[in-house]
Amino acid sequence: MAETRPAVESLVELLDERQYLLEIGLWIFDSATTADRMVQETYRRWYALDEDERAAVAVPRAWLTRAAGSVCLELLGSLSAVESPVTAPAAQSDRASLVHSPPLAQVAQLDAGLEDGRRHLRRSTQAMLRRHARVVQRFAAACEKGDTAALETILAADAIVVSDGGGKVRAPLTPVQGASEAARFVSALLAGRQSLALAVEPVNGRMGLALRRAGQAIAVIALTVAGHEVTAVWVVLNPDKLSSWHRP
Repeated sequence: MAETRPAVESLVELLDERQYLLEIGLWIFDSATTADRMVQETYRRWYALDEDERAAVAVPRAWLTRAAGSVCLELLGSLSAVESPVTAPAAQSDRASLVHSPPLAQVAQLDAGLEDGRRHLRRSTQAMLRRHARVVQRFAAACEKGDTAALETILAADAIVVSDGGGKVRAPLTPVQGASEAARFVSALLAGRQSLALAVEPVNGRMGLALRRAGQAIAVIALTVAGHEVTAVWVVLNPDKLSSWHRP
């Protein structure tokens, strides 16, 4: 029986692949900016393939190397091309709303009600965050052990995994769906994690996971939790979004 290629490469493999392409660009251009442009265009061409064409590529790195060579030749012929300017978001005008002044007694009663509501919200939010953190700790422990079965028990039956490579790291274009598929995807992504440091840290105000190699963040994972299950795993692989996560 022919051996099938895994559906997803590990973070270590993806990181090494990107570094390999960057080194090609640096060797040819001696410019980190131009090398990064070359890598981004190479991955753009990978994603321009349809699903069947990508599936037919037996060795993605070899395909990417050939594509990078073509991109380098094109860039050498058009080094005068400038980066597209970043357009600032249009300013939005604020609208002030006018209200009638209520009697003082009503204001005091309203304030008291609002304060009770705020206290209840704070208690509910704190309880939710503690529950979320416990689920994340279980998820992180399963990741550390490479325990696919344990991951599957933490994931909801209809859980999804969404990856953001930003066109700069080869990541799946469509979400991975279902607890079993999601657990296998996460396990494959973290294969070779002996060289990675996994830490449970705040991500967007809630606990999540950060993965680093030699202090450089290579992935940040946020989890959506409902009850005691993970319903969604959001994996950020885009290097442009990870610089603030680097540690000395």
